Amino acid sequence: MKKLKKRFIVPAVVFILGMCALIGAIYVVGKSQEQQNRTNAKLNAMTYTERIYGELMEGIGVTDSLKQVVISGDGNINRFYDIAANMMDDSIQSIQIAPNGVVTEIYPEDRNESSKIDLINDSDRGEISRYARDNDTVIMQGPLKLKQGGYGIAVRNPVYLEDENGQKSFWGFTIVILKVPEIFSDSVEALSNFGYKYSLQKCASPWDDTYEWVYGSKEELNDPVIYDFDVYEDKWRLEILPKSGFYNNNYLIYMFIGGVIIVLLLTGLTAALISINENRKNFKRLAVTDALTGIYNRHGFDEQVEQYMKQNPQKHCVVAMLDIDDFKLVNDVYGHAAGDGALQKLAESMKQYFSKDAILGRNGGDEFSIFMPDCTVVEVKPFLKKFTEETRKFYCKGEAHTFTISLGFAEYPVLADDRSQLMHCADKALYEVKMRGKNGCMAYREGEQVKSRAKLGFAVKDIIDNLPGAFIVYRAAKENDEILLANSELLRLTGCKNMDELLAYTGKSFCNLIRPDEQESCQKSIWSQINGGHSNNYIFFHMRKADGTYISVLDHGRIVDSVHNGRVFYVMIMDLKSLQRHYGDCLEFGGEVEKSRLLLP
Repeated sequence: MKKLKKRFIVPAVVFILGMCALIGAIYVVGKSQEQQNRTNAKLNAMTYTERIYGELMEGIGVTDSLKQVVISGDGNINRFYDIAANMMDDSIQSIQIAPNGVVTEIYPEDRNESSKIDLINDSDRGEISRYARDNDTVIMQGPLKLKQGGYGIAVRNPVYLEDENGQKSFWGFTIVILKVPEIFSDSVEALSNFGYKYSLQKCASPWDDTYEWVYGSKEELNDPVIYDFDVYEDKWRLEILPKSGFYNNNYLIYMFIGGVIIVLLLTGLTAALISINENRKNFKRLAVTDALTGIYNRHGFDEQVEQYMKQNPQKHCVVAMLDIDDFKLVNDVYGHAAGDGALQKLAESMKQYFSKDAILGRNGGDEFSIFMPDCTVVEVKPFLKKFTEETRKFYCKGEAHTFTISLGFAEYPVLADDRSQLMHCADKALYEVKMRGKNGCMAYREGEQVKSRAKLGFAVKDIIDNLPGAFIVYRAAKENDEILLANSELLRLTGCKNMDELLAYTGKSFCNLIRPDEQESCQKSIWSQINGGHSNNYIFFHMRKADGTYISVLDHGRIVDSVHNGRVFYVMIMDLKSLQRHYGDCLEFGGEVEKSRLLLP
């Protein structure tokens, strides 16, 4: 008897408990599903409301521009049709002006003559037009059935002129008629592609709280998500509702049927709970994680650092800020995919180099942050210096390219009272590294030693411009030998006032600096040396100056693989006449060919 009771009663109890759990689970899942769908709908409503608002403001912007033309002309507007033509786009039916509230000019004129009416005294338009005039505010009326066909929203912008005594007087209106639905189609119709029904509504007037349909679904939406917004004093509303509703009824039915079997019910319920819990954790993790690098984003980094400093207010800690040197050039030269690769490589090196208790974050762009708890600047300085000096590479089209970083760091509570101030100090140190030539590591306010070292810094441009010789950089490509850089001595030697003048008369090509009859032989000589394994080479040729004359020069070049520009030539150019004047017979060159090439014109 006991065995019989156990066989039937226990399964019955389990079944009853399972069914109760199932019913409860169905209710919770349904509510969760509804909440999630409502949240997504709210986000979509917010997003597309901003787009609608922007499109309406663009239309108002046309009236603002025309308004400024009227004001600047002291009430007179010349060449109205030319101005209006430049302002037209596909979503605008017409552009109008109405001095004293009477429409006198319309662009385009074709099929719009019937719109020339007295807005102030018109039975349909008078009250709202007078409101705009008396309250000096932009009003929007419609959608109205246009006499020329179709529907539109009339935007009327009152214009006031100010006399020499500062008294304002009503001049009239600048008006634009926006096409409906064209003005909204790019924004709200996208909602349909996402599976939503929608209804765009507007109050007929600023003093009326009753919303009227403008565009979208004319049918009443049952319990939609509502997003209200204002355009000046006009009240607008966007209602959206998933086409299938906020509940997926089929899913709930299948869940109920499957849950009748107790084992499957318990298994499915457990899986659902785990899934829900996992999704919650994933959403939380994604909210604080940078999608590209997998480390904390700025919000997550700040949150973690704030929490640590609040729990350990007296403990010393160090924050470092770093970024990739010349990252914009990496994106411009190699593409954003390569730039993303560099960011990922840097983040990966941070994960491998720093301990697990360090907090790593990407602030945005190519800027990263590192928080090192329970340490001082003195302790981490060698460690950070070594990290900065590591060789890093990214790949583009299968080729490896190196990149460098700059890093600044600061200590709490020695230099800062809170996280924000600490980050600011580290950022200042990073800026100082950038000013000193990049690819370095520096602590904020390290003392007088840092100040003295700063005196030894040189700007790269100063070095190049003050080289004791003419210097030029150009691409090492036979079909594209674009000039990239030339110093002041090279400009002087060619007789150019500036870089623009050099690029203009050479067509940006180094080859055009060479006398035409020597170009082919010089190019062959250069590339034969390169192909023979020589990174340095010497070439003699006659260089064309800006005035069309030529001078004999010695070219000493080196081919270099640049991180930012690929293969380039670094070239020193010497005036042979000047060399012979100073050294005469001391110069020796091998071979009759070379001697002949040194003959001056």
